[in-house]
Amino acid sequence: MKITQDALIAAARNSKAWPFQEAQRLAKRMPQGKPGGVLFETGYGPSGLPHIGTFQEVLRTTLVRRAYEALTGGAPTRLVAFSDDMDGLRKVPDNVPNKALLEANLGKPLSRIPDPFGKFESFAAHNNAMLRDFLDRFGFDYEFVSSSDCYNSGRFDEALKGVLANFGAIMDIMLPTLGEERRRTYSPVMPISPSTGAVLQVPIEVVDADAGIIRFTDEDGRQVEQSALGGMAKCQWKVDWAMRWVALGVDYEMYGKDLTDSGIQSGKIARVLGGHKPEGLIYELFLDAKGEKISKSKGNGLSIEQWLEYGSEESLGYYIFANPKSAKQLHVGVIPKAIDDYWQFRTALPTQDIDKQLGNPVWHLLRANEHHEGAEAPGAGDTLPVPFSLLLNLVGVLGAGATREAVWSYLGNYVEDADPAAHPALDVLVMKALAYNRDFVAPTLAKRAPVDGEVAALWALDAALAEAPADMSAEDLQTIVYEIGKQEEFGFESLRDWFKALYETLLGSEQGPRMGSFIALYGIAPTRQLIAEALAKA
Repeated sequence: MKITQDALIAAARNSKAWPFQEAQRLAKRMPQGKPGGVLFETGYGPSGLPHIGTFQEVLRTTLVRRAYEALTGGAPTRLVAFSDDMDGLRKVPDNVPNKALLEANLGKPLSRIPDPFGKFESFAAHNNAMLRDFLDRFGFDYEFVSSSDCYNSGRFDEALKGVLANFGAIMDIMLPTLGEERRRTYSPVMPISPSTGAVLQVPIEVVDADAGIIRFTDEDGRQVEQSALGGMAKCQWKVDWAMRWVALGVDYEMYGKDLTDSGIQSGKIARVLGGHKPEGLIYELFLDAKGEKISKSKGNGLSIEQWLEYGSEESLGYYIFANPKSAKQLHVGVIPKAIDDYWQFRTALPTQDIDKQLGNPVWHLLRANEHHEGAEAPGAGDTLPVPFSLLLNLVGVLGAGATREAVWSYLGNYVEDADPAAHPALDVLVMKALAYNRDFVAPTLAKRAPVDGEVAALWALDAALAEAPADMSAEDLQTIVYEIGKQEEFGFESLRDWFKALYETLLGSEQGPRMGSFIALYGIAPTRQLIAEALAKA
């Protein structure tokens, strides 16, 4: 379905998909863009390694960026990944070597602390490199900007002078939000100690705002008068955020619900500095399987590495896409459905009208790092020959020791040209299914013995399969299963009870696939063997 530029713009203006809702708000402020491109930003604190929260924020921001480009007919945009590496190191992370080295440098800017891994010129440089590798791994289109470069090079000097010139107004904004003890030491600008190199949390006096001169008491008790410019000071978090918006000209930045108050205060400060708060979405945070907030210290979350061990990159993007304003549980149990749902949307895309396409998550995900129109995006309309849920059932029956080769031998019953090279996406998911089954499914499977009418129904199913040709279609096999379940003599109150009995006695789980599809995939003879094993327990 060929989509014209005019049709795309018209549909984008009315789309209810959340990236377009965000883009529509931004376009009201900047309908024609701006010289140099509308600037989208995502921030990162380099005291730790990138994680799934980093991925979701960059992905979601990218989705809004692409929606804005579509809505405006191609207005130029940029995405900045900003690293706050001038921040002082407050505590030593648990997952690094050479902790004594970091302990000796607590309080110093991350960019001025030696790298405990011994690979880069600083701890921040190491983590910044990890961030860039992480973003490059997923093909994000971005510009990397570091706080230390901005402060040290003087890029932030004019904005920093603005902070000093409006020192009193900023204090009026911030002090009411602080506790009594914090008020006594709070300053919007934190000087770098000339004696220790630490970022100081001390009151300062503005001596000359235009020249950037400040006065403060150093850690050794001496009164120091020095410039705040050129990397000799940095701003407190909320002030720094506002100053960055103004200095860089940020037009859009989203952030988590936990930063709602910070966003309010930073927006007020940005206006004091002569700028404005960017447009942006406040998204909900992820929850664990129990519905509790994910905490790094608790370790109750799901890392991006774990997701990619058991699921595909596309499925992660799909799961992150939906409902950013609603809290979502993030645990391994959501992966199988996310994979199958992604592929259902991908298959449907080319047949949809333009308004439906713009509401299809895959329309957005296929454009995250590419520029394509409608159904012409690479991969749109591709199908997965076997749903991931069915793959899991197959692997579950084959057992924890199942191999890739064994799975593909059974796929020959169901898929034409059953060769991994011909179906690379399916082959990836075969490996994911093997890992998922090994770690989460196989340990929980327990086949029960059939009871009462289930025994006779299984005998009837076995007899029907004995008469079926080996190449009977999944639909015809499903009809056989249905007809047996409907027979009153077996005593099932509903077909659901019959299918539940099949899942529990043949597969060892409470839920399962369409049995016709499973029998076609697994094979009629192997399925009869499963039935025989179940009947032997009766």
